[in-house]
Amino acid sequence: MNAEIIAIGSELLLGQIANTNAQFISKRLANLGINVFYHTTVGDNGNRLKQAIEVAESRSDLLIFTGGLGPTKDDLTKETIATALSRQLVYDQEAMDDIEAYYKKTGGTMSENNRKQALVIEGSTVLPNDNGMAPGMAFTNDECTYMLFPGPPKELYPMFTTYAEPFLLNEMKDEERIISRELRFFGIGESSLETELEDLIDQQTNPTIAPLAGDLEVTLRLTARAASEEAASKLIDTTEQDIQKRVGKYFYGYDQTSLSGEAFSLLEKENWTISVAESLTGGMFSQEFTNIPGASSLFYGGIVCYSNEVKQKVGVSSETLSSNGAVSEECAIELARGIKKMYNTDIGISFTGVAGPDSIEGKEAGTVFIGMVSPRGEEVICLKLAGNRDAIRKRTVKYGFNTLLKLER
Repeated sequence: MNAEIIAIGSELLLGQIANTNAQFISKRLANLGINVFYHTTVGDNGNRLKQAIEVAESRSDLLIFTGGLGPTKDDLTKETIATALSRQLVYDQEAMDDIEAYYKKTGGTMSENNRKQALVIEGSTVLPNDNGMAPGMAFTNDECTYMLFPGPPKELYPMFTTYAEPFLLNEMKDEERIISRELRFFGIGESSLETELEDLIDQQTNPTIAPLAGDLEVTLRLTARAASEEAASKLIDTTEQDIQKRVGKYFYGYDQTSLSGEAFSLLEKENWTISVAESLTGGMFSQEFTNIPGASSLFYGGIVCYSNEVKQKVGVSSETLSSNGAVSEECAIELARGIKKMYNTDIGISFTGVAGPDSIEGKEAGTVFIGMVSPRGEEVICLKLAGNRDAIRKRTVKYGFNTLLKLER
């Protein structure tokens, strides 16, 4: 099946919201072995939507529509499709019952236009909306499959995975499957990683290898096509083994993980607590760590120690500050020792350096020191980072989490 996703909504064209639905559906369809060749966005206009349908029917055999199923006059998706295919709209009693029950439960008054949300195209398989009012629907017409979904992601996502995917699997029967796996790397640039894997990338057929660059990170997306999910997974396993042999020292996780998430998992596995002293990063490391659910079990606290007076209260000696300066290896390790002692944690980590734009203590912007005291010993990471003030601070935080991850190696 070759699919086209048609998003309806003038707010998408105006840039008021991003079309995350298309991204989500594309990923889910890829896992089912369905190609997505086109993404189309149309405003709330019946004539233009009709034109988009005609074009899509000429080049795709699975048309997926998102948005325009609500109660207002500009919600015209199912009306336009029904007219284009000479089908009637009929009430789905179960959906109507759910809408009436919602208003009864909340004590609100149901306006007449809410009945519109219970209309479905005649002959459809109704896809229940467990998180809203307007149901989705799916049907086949002249060897083309049409699927309609509400626009809000909180309604679309569960509807798609719970009801739409089983419908598609039944339609596909013995079609092949496509699965993807993402390998995440830190500390190696995209060009360097491609150089290490150049022959593998040049020879790729199945699985395919697609590098995706990020800030100091590179993701490799491996995609395989096979008769079954298990067979496709085995193809990816073989390719991943070849990749890990060459650049495995930079690998840190799979798919949608992050450096902070992986570092948290390591500390959780080892049952290690942590505290932090932040000069350069100004609390950014603490904020990212505490964004993780369950962080309170491991993260005891932190101090933003911008001034030398506060650095001394954490544990940096006046001799170190006068002899080596606040931007130094000596200051970084003394901060890590001091914060570890202050909070009585297994790990103390510190950040000091020059975010820019001006130099400090004769050291140029991008000079960074990360100190760490842990059950594995003491160390200081010395970095020379490029970028503006914000980029240097954000990159320092990433290196901090990567430093924690190295404790496992």
